[in-house]
Amino acid sequence: MAERPGRQPVAVPESVGYILKRLLLGRPLISSRLHSERLSNPVALGVLSPDAISSSAYGTEEILIELLPYAGLAAFSLVLPITGVILFILILVTASYRQVVMTYTRAGGSYVVARENFGPRFAQVAAAALLIDYVVTVAVQSAAGTVAVVSAIPVLGPYHLEITIGVVILLCYANLRGLREAGRPFAVPTYFFAGMVVLMIVVGLVRDFAGTLPRYDPAQLAGAVPVQQGNGLVMGATILVVLRAFANGGSSLTGVEAISNTVSAFRKPQGRNARTVLTVMACVLGFLVGGVSYLASVTHATPYQAGYPSVLSQEARAVFGQGTVGAVLFGMLQLASALILYTGANTSFNGFPFLASFVAEDRFLPRQLTKRGHRLVFSNGILVLTALSVVLLVLTGGSVNGLVPFYAIGVFTGFAIAGYGMTRHHLREKEPGWRHRLAVNLSAGVLATVVVGIFAVAKFTEGAWLVVVVFPLLVLVLMRLNREYRAEAAILDRVREHPLDAVNYAYHRVFVLVNSADLAVLEALRYGRNLRGTDLTAVHFMIDRVHAERLERRWDELRIRVPLRVIDCPDRRVARAAQTLIAEAASRRGTGVTALLPRRSYTPSLGWLLHDRTADRMARAISQVEHAAATIVPYDVKSKIHEVYPPRPGEERITEAFERFADQLAGEPPEQKAFEQPRPPGDAVPITEVHAGTRVTVVGRLHELRLNRTDAHTFLVGELTDATGSLRVEFPERARADIEVGQRLRVTGTAEREDGGLLLRDPRYRAVEEQEGE
Repeated sequence: MAERPGRQPVAVPESVGYILKRLLLGRPLISSRLHSERLSNPVALGVLSPDAISSSAYGTEEILIELLPYAGLAAFSLVLPITGVILFILILVTASYRQVVMTYTRAGGSYVVARENFGPRFAQVAAAALLIDYVVTVAVQSAAGTVAVVSAIPVLGPYHLEITIGVVILLCYANLRGLREAGRPFAVPTYFFAGMVVLMIVVGLVRDFAGTLPRYDPAQLAGAVPVQQGNGLVMGATILVVLRAFANGGSSLTGVEAISNTVSAFRKPQGRNARTVLTVMACVLGFLVGGVSYLASVTHATPYQAGYPSVLSQEARAVFGQGTVGAVLFGMLQLASALILYTGANTSFNGFPFLASFVAEDRFLPRQLTKRGHRLVFSNGILVLTALSVVLLVLTGGSVNGLVPFYAIGVFTGFAIAGYGMTRHHLREKEPGWRHRLAVNLSAGVLATVVVGIFAVAKFTEGAWLVVVVFPLLVLVLMRLNREYRAEAAILDRVREHPLDAVNYAYHRVFVLVNSADLAVLEALRYGRNLRGTDLTAVHFMIDRVHAERLERRWDELRIRVPLRVIDCPDRRVARAAQTLIAEAASRRGTGVTALLPRRSYTPSLGWLLHDRTADRMARAISQVEHAAATIVPYDVKSKIHEVYPPRPGEERITEAFERFADQLAGEPPEQKAFEQPRPPGDAVPITEVHAGTRVTVVGRLHELRLNRTDAHTFLVGELTDATGSLRVEFPERARADIEVGQRLRVTGTAEREDGGLLLRDPRYRAVEEQEGE
């Protein structure tokens, strides 16, 4: 009879919740599959520019929405000067970020600039700005994408909010499944949109020069925004109106910082390539914004109160005409607009989780945001972004104009911080040519600060007040979280400086806090006996006398040989009563106290329904007592029920069929689980086919690795696993530089029998790629 090579995989049934997750999200990805794809410049331009380039679809319209009710037809004359100022800011901001991407090649943009030059605390101003920007970007881009759709298909107009929320949820689901913004497919919308708008601008210029470009009459457009009659320049175009229009138009510059946030994704030399792509992106954006504003000034395309048809779609109608070719080109432009706007929204689903994880690593956000989920994405960050974006859409009714006041404050705050951070960098480093660079960065920072002020004042009553309030609150929250983490770290440092010696208590009292006599309590009592304390006592805090008497009778009926102590709790503050009891017991010199709190474990939904969280509150209170520890003892009631009353065969078959269906939907053979290895390639054999005294080659994942020291020598002991089982491998100490836990290894050696299993000692080994043999 052949010996078994080592530990065999234990069949542990999957929970229904996990099966559902696999059904929805697909098979889990293993950590070693995590890698970043380096982008070429053409692909990077398409992948990283949608947020910026797509803003040309609505920037001009936002200017006109503010001007027309006050300036009348003069608004079409004012739109070009205002656009000119915005383009000047674009040039200055681009020049500033050209230096950022050359100096800081790690992802993070203005956050990294602020952290490196002003410290982590000040960097939270940039973090708050960027996080708000990402949330609003999802809402604005998705809403604008829906405007493009309903401009082409007006019958969908009444459902624009539902469509927008549906798109956001769909993007959330796609990103939870591991959607990656890398590669040519995500670059197509950018080039498609830019090409169509450039075509529209060129044809429009030709037709305008030829005198054949039609012009709209705003007075005849039913549903358009109100247009001031008379001399608008005198009557309505006050400084405040112009500033409000300028603030709205500033939304055209959103997304300019996207490339600085992802410099590490470029091919080497990363800084130079990022600078080139940034420059090209700014040139394309400037041409599109300027061209769309010019066509608006000559066609008098007018925004509508409902938000659709958009100014861009009206320009396309006027430029391309009403014929068959014109209708096709119009449809293509609207399709391109929707695609790039939705793609621009998806950009935030990559940026927000990464930035949140980055800030969390610096201990300014909860650690949960650093955890990768089922498909190697930051699932918690994606869910938070989705929830905040949907709330914002509901509050504003999915109106682009209603969302813009939330937009540019965060964007331009990031611009300002990047400018000031680079100014500080130049003053400290004083590299060749630093004075010229300092002037550019400082000017960009000051101008961006002015724009933030203009936006906060001019748009305060239209929603900017919320950002003005939320922004400092968010910064304070980040600081508060960091203070908690720093306090925890300080305590750990004290423990490190003054190590805690093991305490040998003369008395170790164990209390089991009970509310009933059930399976969980019996398990906690059994566990308490194993602690071998000085004494073991069950304690019930009496709130209802009848219930306490019933518990005492039941205690006697079950013949539980642990004394039950009933303590009156007239104010029903059970956690306080437990804390007082433990404190009194621990106050005796040389006494340590352990409090055990039984918890019944059901499925998550059933558990919340059947039992409250009293044990958690009591544990928190007890943990504040010196020389005392609280331990929650979970007990899986469901498994015990199944042990005594096994499920019917039909129920088991349903669960198994459900799991097989999830496997198949995930593209996974039923016999191969998510983390199992495929059959080894080439001359390698499965671990089950390894026999003592034979020289074999196996391929598996290094599941465990530990360092063993003996008097004779030091070596590494690893556990190699594949789909069939596990095998111990003994590596020389020098292998520490070559291997690590989680790697997939190809190992060749002679199997020896040891301790009832098999061992490969001092083998030849090498790492293999995930795809090899798959």
